[in-house]
Amino acid sequence: MNKPATETLSVVVEREIPYPPERIWRALTQPHLIEEWLMKNDFKPDIGHRFNLRGDWGGVLDCEVLAVEPNKTLSYTWNFAHDDAAYNLQSVVTFTLTPTSAGTHLRMEQSGFRPDQKQAYGGAKAGWKQFFAKLEEVLERTE
Repeated sequence: MNKPATETLSVVVEREIPYPPERIWRALTQPHLIEEWLMKNDFKPDIGHRFNLRGDWGGVLDCEVLAVEPNKTLSYTWNFAHDDAAYNLQSVVTFTLTPTSAGTHLRMEQSGFRPDQKQAYGGAKAGWKQFFAKLEEVLERTE
């Protein structure tokens, strides 16, 4: 049986990070810290706030804050307009922070990749691993 064309894929990255949720939350929501691990931005943690993420590769992502629950959940759209349907991405990124005895379990899910967006999906899988490595570096040097 064929899968319906509406079925989408998600990239999920999960890490146990040895810092409290409040410290990770700052890195997820303060523009100068977001720039250090993700991209240049004009982010504000306000539902409905529209902002851009500007990549070193020249691309601009159009985003809108969907959910803010301090130290617990952050969700925003992650859209990239492109003439080629394989790259024309409309997705949602959701961070979930769960306190643990060792720090925080951080889960990121980027959902909304269509089956014909294999290259964008693969790029996101590789990209989020790099973003998380940079995030952990930022957390190590910030108080």
